[in-house]
Amino acid sequence: MNHFEPNRGCLNGDSPLVSVIMPAYNSEKHIKDAIFSIQSQTLTDWELCVTDDCSTDKTEEIIRTMAETDSRIKYIKQATNQGAAAARNVSLNHARGRFVAYLDADDVWYPEKLEHQVAFMEKGGYGFSCASYAVIDEAGEPMGRTVIMPAESDRWGYLTNNYLQTVGIMADLERVDRSLLIMPDMRRRQDAATWLQVLSAGHVCHGMPEVLCGYRRVAGSLSSNKIKAIRGTWYFYTRVAKLPLPQALWCFCRYAILAVWKRTYTEKSNSQASAIAQKEKASHE
Repeated sequence: MNHFEPNRGCLNGDSPLVSVIMPAYNSEKHIKDAIFSIQSQTLTDWELCVTDDCSTDKTEEIIRTMAETDSRIKYIKQATNQGAAAARNVSLNHARGRFVAYLDADDVWYPEKLEHQVAFMEKGGYGFSCASYAVIDEAGEPMGRTVIMPAESDRWGYLTNNYLQTVGIMADLERVDRSLLIMPDMRRRQDAATWLQVLSAGHVCHGMPEVLCGYRRVAGSLSSNKIKAIRGTWYFYTRVAKLPLPQALWCFCRYAILAVWKRTYTEKSNSQASAIAQKEKASHE
């Protein structure tokens, strides 16, 4: 049940409370689930600004079909492929809500995500927050790992822990200047660079311990390519954050250790889950 009155706290009288920013490129496999997870929110006062980055599959058809029966979905199509940063910026330019949240076309939100996060931010007077999330597989099933946000992350805390994930981010435009959410023109780590912009301006990201999102591990995605991820992370520390070499090395080593831990933990959890499933199947045969 939605406990918020329509348009309460909006930037103007006819604006939605929350604007959802979504880039899409050849996302036919998962985008319907992503949009459905928004439509399933207990807080219904939202708009979805989805920018299609010149897809060549059925992405446009899926979005337009869903928009036909839901006027809260705004479809924008790029004339040329320009990358996720440009697509998100186009969506941000169309956003009218007080709160801005981000959902990629292959991730999902759990039903109370928006309601609980808006309440969390309003109660604490926070301008920037991130919800905790579960890692899910291509089928949307939990992979046995959740990432719980630290209570607070400032600029240095973010650089040394790098917990923030786009699927859980929300900003209050009454407290965070919209210009800080404009993403730099980068093909990789543009979202991380944007959160760093916000934190570098003196804001703190307040973490929610509640798991409200599903972050999908997709084979072949940018984030799943380990070599590119390593290069992108080093570029982020040295060129984007512009850290001195000793600090960049320190942050990179912490990143590498955390990455190994995450993979080991996930693989162990998957093996245990598989063993349990096989045991249950055998007991029923």
